[in-house]
Amino acid sequence: MIILGIILGVIAISGLFFMQPYSALKSEFKQTAQELTGQTNSTEELFSEQDIAKLPVPVQKYFNHCGYLGTPKMSWKKTEFKDVPFATGVNKPTLNIDYTQYNFVEKPDRLAFIDSKMYGIPFQGFDSYKQGTGSMKGVLAKVFTLFEQKGATMDKACLVTVLAESLYVPNIALQHYITWEAIDDTHARATISAYGQNASGVFTFNEAGEVLNFTTNDRVAVDFDGKEQNIPWSAIYTGYERNEEGILQPTVLQAVWQYPEGDLLYFDGKIDSQIVQ
Repeated sequence: MIILGIILGVIAISGLFFMQPYSALKSEFKQTAQELTGQTNSTEELFSEQDIAKLPVPVQKYFNHCGYLGTPKMSWKKTEFKDVPFATGVNKPTLNIDYTQYNFVEKPDRLAFIDSKMYGIPFQGFDSYKQGTGSMKGVLAKVFTLFEQKGATMDKACLVTVLAESLYVPNIALQHYITWEAIDDTHARATISAYGQNASGVFTFNEAGEVLNFTTNDRVAVDFDGKEQNIPWSAIYTGYERNEEGILQPTVLQAVWQYPEGDLLYFDGKIDSQIVQ
């Protein structure tokens, strides 16, 4: 009976611990987001024909078809996804996650936060790309660090992710740190150069001008255990709808690792809410 009482007591304490609202990792994410949004200069400029005049034809069609011309440029964007299927690796568990990301324009900074559970235990992740330094950290039970990945490989992976989302936050696509190269009527190559690093990839568009996907070889797949693989990575954009401002934009964002044995769709999220500043 004494042992049973101890076990029940441990379970009760653990339950209360997992339910406690404070998370150091989430606090760090919120503080970093507040810091970067506070440092970001707002703009009153509008997207114009002059802005896109030298871009490849399919990129120009994207701005025209989606209705950006004459609308305000953004300085940062916050996007929230709810209950997103997220695969942790090939033949590994899939979690349902809430995902929040910030994209910044003036500097190619990006933040993202995962809130989920593994076997009923809180799991949180924080991806950060700030001033050229990329990192990915995962924490279990709000305290125990499962992994923390940094270094040149992570820096480049985070940088190319900024590039992949540059047409989702299209003022990024016009910045000095991104250059464009024409390929044909439905493809364009882009290169991002920042903080001493370069990364590139190809955007694919349909005939109307909607961006369909971005594919690159400049993002290395890094497992939770630190194993690295050099394989193609794609960001896919679907579910185009017009928002309240009349802009046509994708509502579903997906991410795919193209492993030799088959594609792994590891992120499949529908936009829940957005804030654009």
